[in-house]
Amino acid sequence: MAQVTIIDPAGTSHEINVENGTSLMQAALDNGIDGIVAECGGACSCATCHCYIDAAWVGKVNEPSSIEKDMLECVIDPQDNSRLSCQVFVSDELDGLVVTLPQAQY
Repeated sequence: MAQVTIIDPAGTSHEINVENGTSLMQAALDNGIDGIVAECGGACSCATCHCYIDAAWVGKVNEPSSIEKDMLECVIDPQDNSRLSCQVFVSDELDGLVVTLPQAQY
């Protein structure tokens, strides 16, 4: 289990405990955090769970697949640290991870 901080579009920080193997998208939805639409339910086919991984953590999360990279081309305001939260899975190594949600998903 890891503690993750998700900063919603309003700038409110939410510190949540996330079970290993859970996606950031599912953790945000389970904890009622606004800012993730998740239209495809985590199938990596809609890009409505876009998030920004804090720069200190970019090298510690799993690498994006080619499909995710393609989907990230569809997001509003992509950054070098953009990820689809449905494709980032929590592990003990991500204890302390900080993620920011964008102002808009599409």
